Amino acid sequence: MHVRVDDQVYVLTGKDTGKTGKIIACFPKTGRVIVQGVNIATRHVKPRSRTQQGGIIRQEMPIDASNVMLVCPNCKRPSKTGYRFGDDNRKVRFCKACNETISVVRKNVKKSGSSDEGKKGDA
Repeated sequence: MHVRVDDQVYVLTGKDTGKTGKIIACFPKTGRVIVQGVNIATRHVKPRSRTQQGGIIRQEMPIDASNVMLVCPNCKRPSKTGYRFGDDNRKVRFCKACNETISVVRKNVKKSGSSDEGKKGDA
């Protein structure tokens, strides 16, 4: 996908055309994203237990990733993105309008199954 979580995007089509927001979640298998403050739906929720309160909840719903365009953090305008290989031979995104590399802020997420325990051949 051309956008990732925490990217600032501009909505191209739909009822929220022209709005900008931050991506909260990405779903690459379905090609959809959830943008903060965009495509808000109203849900009527019943109370499930005595402690949970029911009511009307407003929440963001997914929109297609092709309907959003990345706002370049360098030139501050919606632009197309491309891919090229950086100095360390890793694939990086760049803005096609200003030709600047779009920095990636990676959170330290430990992948499950990455530990060395339980691998065969450790005898």
